[in-house]
Amino acid sequence: MPAKTAVLLTNLGTPETLSRASVKRFLNQFLSDPRVVEIPRLPWWLLLNGIILPLRSGKTLQGYERIWTDAGSPLMAYALRQQSALQQKLGNDITVVLAMRYGNPSFETVVGKLMESGLGRLIVLPLYPQNSATTTATTFYHLADSLAKYRNLPSVHFIDSYYEHPAYIEALSNSVRAHWQKVTRQNHLLLSFHGLPQINIDRGDPYYDQCQKTAALLVEQLGLDEANWSLCFQSRFGKQVWLKPYTSDILNQLATSGTKAVDILCPGFSADCLETLDEIKIEYRDLYMAQGGEHFHYIPALNDNSDHIEMMRDLVQPYISV
Repeated sequence: MPAKTAVLLTNLGTPETLSRASVKRFLNQFLSDPRVVEIPRLPWWLLLNGIILPLRSGKTLQGYERIWTDAGSPLMAYALRQQSALQQKLGNDITVVLAMRYGNPSFETVVGKLMESGLGRLIVLPLYPQNSATTTATTFYHLADSLAKYRNLPSVHFIDSYYEHPAYIEALSNSVRAHWQKVTRQNHLLLSFHGLPQINIDRGDPYYDQCQKTAALLVEQLGLDEANWSLCFQSRFGKQVWLKPYTSDILNQLATSGTKAVDILCPGFSADCLETLDEIKIEYRDLYMAQGGEHFHYIPALNDNSDHIEMMRDLVQPYISV
């Protein structure tokens, strides 16, 4: 059997169905990962199972109910479209597959099928532009665990980040300009990244610096003055100090200081999901308008945009040609 080359696209994952049991199962798997929540295991297990899951699963389900589509979870729908589009770009000699860190399709199942088919080379592209122990590193460990039981291993090429890749910055800037052409450009552009506990950065996580670099390159390409944009962080929970400034605080400050119109982009999300479609587009819009804002426009994630798929091709092509 000739050795097969495969590209593995990965993302966080999502509940499989719109039910509290499915949401709770997904959250339990996600929040039980010691690289996501770096708290001693026994106290965290008690807190997670005694308080967080019983309370958070219901609230999270409500969020999914607001964004669920006929195709299911938006993240999964976009991920499947990304997989299909990249497959078309690369042609039939390369197999493009999708695995999620939590939920399905699982790493174990996807890697197992590839190994059974005669996998010789695996190119792994975690769809997290900025590298973090909570995302990119957990992907690496999920992959390693899935390969550990095999003796004849494939060569593995792991793409750990692309936060400053020219094709990524260009795709982001194109998406902003396309939005400005379609909708009147607002007074201020917010670049909202997913948050992390500050202690993660203090321990050496590269995420914060890479978010800063992405933002700097993007606003340079867009030609924005310092007064016309802000970088901020969303999606925090718990009592720890997270990366600042918080997106909610920046929106409050802008609204109360007279900036009545904002555009908001989430450059760290490769596909629209709960954090962008519910937290940003609904929750934070309501917050901003309640504080006196008048116009709030969310700029969609890159999803399956053609230049986003072209960027993926650019990232994996050097390893295919080796």
